[in-house]
Amino acid sequence: MSEPTLTLADCLQPAWHVPPHVRALVTTRVGGVSQPPYGGWRDGQDVPGGLDLGLHTGDDPAHVHENRARLLALAGVPAAWLEQVHGDVIVRADEAIDLDAPVRADASVTQVPGVACLVMVADCLPVLFADEAGRAVGAAHAGWRGLVGGIVEKTAQRVAELARSRCEGVQAYLGPAIGPQAFEVGSEVRDAFMAAAEGAERAPTSAAFAPHEHEAGKYWADLYGLARLRLLRLGITRVTGGDACTVTERARFYSYRRDRVTGRMAALVWLAR
Repeated sequence: MSEPTLTLADCLQPAWHVPPHVRALVTTRVGGVSQPPYGGWRDGQDVPGGLDLGLHTGDDPAHVHENRARLLALAGVPAAWLEQVHGDVIVRADEAIDLDAPVRADASVTQVPGVACLVMVADCLPVLFADEAGRAVGAAHAGWRGLVGGIVEKTAQRVAELARSRCEGVQAYLGPAIGPQAFEVGSEVRDAFMAAAEGAERAPTSAAFAPHEHEAGKYWADLYGLARLRLLRLGITRVTGGDACTVTERARFYSYRRDRVTGRMAALVWLAR
């Protein structure tokens, strides 16, 4: 294990009201050893020192493994790495941690202390969960396909089940994702969300898609707003975060839509022993 040269100052920490044994953080693009185009960003250019955590990005695997070691050294716990496929499969982090290869899933949950639920992102929305008593936690990777398919609600429900609590007692944190002024989508995305909207959700779902100023059939989608609607469906109102943009905040975040060849960040949550 590497020395914890990555620091909390390099990461984001959710501003949510959970018991102190619930730990969570979201990495940025700084604090590692990756080289351009997977590096950090300073003075208008890509510079060495990026914290790319994705083994599928084309980055030097040795750099990615070093970056992952730095993250786990900072967290002080092992993590369940997933092979994310934009679906709605949820696994137990404590059961996936010792597998020979990452399991194909887009969320994990656990009530076992000392194991981190982790998802990787570079524009898609990471959502972290914890119940109010700190009995269970979870992490979901929500691109638009996963979001319309229910990955956020399903993960929240699994956390509530493990905690033996009501969904209303679950808190959620929306990590950095592509913002509503940068997420351009076609009408098929809007149509998919409208088809899945229930009753009173239809008006706010429609409002989450602002028509493009210059291209007919194109919209600016509010991924954060759509996720809040799905959480509200379960009565979850204690939701924080949702105020960053991976595309426009270049110095802090990787963005696949902006750069195509780029790194991956991670959002993780765990129960301290």
